[in-house]
Amino acid sequence: MSKYEISFINLCIREFARRFDLTRQAAYEYLHAYQGIEFLIEFYDVEHLQSVEETLDDLVVLCGKNGGHLS
Repeated sequence: MSKYEISFINLCIREFARRFDLTRQAAYEYLHAYQGIEFLIEFYDVEHLQSVEETLDDLVVLCGKNGGHLS
């Protein structure tokens, strides 16, 4: 994994935490539990070209399909 991928995943975790008023640790645990981290790694080549908001929307949909629900 490149330093760019790590920075991107870190950014997504921080912004996900901010959007849902979670701690960064809670956001990471949620994304890890519902395959969000794996999604970011696997589809980095596409996701990093989108806005952060679009990536977060994708994470919400993916995690929701895997059993995670946030409002």
